[in-house]
Amino acid sequence: MSLVNKSASELAAMLGSKEISSVELTQAHLENIDKLNPKINSFITVTHELALSQAKGVDELRAKGEKLSALAGVPIAVKDNLTTIGIETTAGSKILKGWVPPYDATVVRKILSNRMPILGKTNLDEFAMGSSTENSAYGPSLNPWDLTRTPGGSGGGSSSAVASMQAPLAIGSDTGGSIRFPASVTGTVGVKPTYGAVSRYGLIALGSSLDQIGPVTRNVMDAAMLQDAIAGHDDMDATSLPESLGSMTEAAKNDSVKGLKIGIIKELTGEGFQAGVSERFQEALDLLVAAGAEIVEVSCPSFQYAIAAYYLIQPAEASSNLARFDSVRFGLRVMPEGPATVEKVMAATREAGFGPEVKRRIILGTYALSSGYYDAYYGSAQKVRTLIQADLAKAFEKADVLVSPTAPTTAFKLGEKQEDPLAMYLNDIATIPANLAGIPGMSLPVGLAKEDNLPVGAQFLAPARQDARLYRVGAVLEKLLENKWSMRMLDLAPELKVN
Repeated sequence: MSLVNKSASELAAMLGSKEISSVELTQAHLENIDKLNPKINSFITVTHELALSQAKGVDELRAKGEKLSALAGVPIAVKDNLTTIGIETTAGSKILKGWVPPYDATVVRKILSNRMPILGKTNLDEFAMGSSTENSAYGPSLNPWDLTRTPGGSGGGSSSAVASMQAPLAIGSDTGGSIRFPASVTGTVGVKPTYGAVSRYGLIALGSSLDQIGPVTRNVMDAAMLQDAIAGHDDMDATSLPESLGSMTEAAKNDSVKGLKIGIIKELTGEGFQAGVSERFQEALDLLVAAGAEIVEVSCPSFQYAIAAYYLIQPAEASSNLARFDSVRFGLRVMPEGPATVEKVMAATREAGFGPEVKRRIILGTYALSSGYYDAYYGSAQKVRTLIQADLAKAFEKADVLVSPTAPTTAFKLGEKQEDPLAMYLNDIATIPANLAGIPGMSLPVGLAKEDNLPVGAQFLAPARQDARLYRVGAVLEKLLENKWSMRMLDLAPELKVN
């Protein structure tokens, strides 16, 4: 088997035993990127020289007998809304084209301290606003399973890179499902940790009360190892949790769900979900029941208002966060015709630099925060948020974890929903509640839908700070599914097969 087809945990073991070198491993992935990225557009920036230099450094330390982290030498891809010293960071927008940050995000610093070579920066919907990467100023990423379809968004670059073996690991950010939805439609594992478990310092903010950085991988153990590597308190982030949540790697070694109570969310099943999605989801539940888990039904009636609440809160926070892109301090500057006042330069720059979806959400968010409408819209949305948190708290009194399909459908075709923003927003119906409540969520692949032979994801949710529960149930379900279905390169688009 080629090195690029192996899991990160397998590669880490091979590196630790000196069976392979980090330079050899990193070069193999860079070669795969050179071959596939022109077809898929997973990366906005590929850092060939930097990655190989970092890999060489790891090998030299290992040769000296230095004690290294578990993932030392395993290369990784980073979503392009995380700041990186010396590497262009665009957030998928024209307004930041050419911007090279003067500081690293805390997550990037942790990656570097764990001696993980950075392969490059992955594509995303502009400022993480979207569910398909079609809003990227650098063109959409494509789904490796079917190049006519989206790999999800906003983190479709990270998910498609991992699914197509261009990277064994990737970092994503999840504001309303931007890690979990792409994972669902590309057959990968995506985790949104508890809000505050991973520092947001250096993440170009979309919705500050919603954003969370997390892992994108090909199996549960890899996600656990990566979350352990990037999590922890950070004084630079005022919302960072002060305490450790424990070892996710140890949780992922679990082999039993006997006695575990799994709550099916009534509002996130049935009507509106693709038949093939529901079928694979039910099969996964049946496997868990056969393994000793107990299924209970829970109801979260406030979920019917979740999308409406989210698309008031998130645009409101985005309109505030994006006010800093004013042509004065950094980024693009467009000079208008005639006298160039600050106001006119700012208007010309934002008109040229922001795409349609970003403009739409800025206008919506500014309106929701405006005098006379704040209480009616933003204030009401925050009340709904409280109701969602209360419903989830009641549900967790009955169940250890909650479960639903991650998305109502498999990957949709490029362009299919681009002209209908509301239809695009409805993709997030199952993922948004976790962000509004600040709880952790995991999407893992449970099979292929019968209609189109495309991946289906199941989503598990746990109470805040109980991320380990996701890894315990996820690890068991993954093992139960191994004989029925697994991520295989031969299932991907024929033109992307790697020998």
